[in-house]
Amino acid sequence: MTQWIQACAADAIENEGVTRFDHGGRTYAIYRSPADEYFCTDGLCSHESIHLADGLVMDYRIECPKHSGEFDYRSGEAMRAPACRNLRTYATRVEAGHVFIEV
Repeated sequence: MTQWIQACAADAIENEGVTRFDHGGRTYAIYRSPADEYFCTDGLCSHESIHLADGLVMDYRIECPKHSGEFDYRSGEAMRAPACRNLRTYATRVEAGHVFIEV
């Protein structure tokens, strides 16, 4: 069963920024794109389980802070080695100034 969870205030994430959100024993990364859209992926790199929220957001990509693997956070696609497995993505919506994710 899926449900919508309030994750953070929308204005808590800068344009081209990312924040970490932990819920139900899982870690998520929530991104704000240059076009002011919100996206959510698994919060740990698929290569070595490093927190992606500590990485660098560039345009529509997140770079892992440990080995510089990159993912497209819109699709979760692994874009640069050593990242080789895609990230799972989650639907987002903004209501009353808060970002909700569907888990």
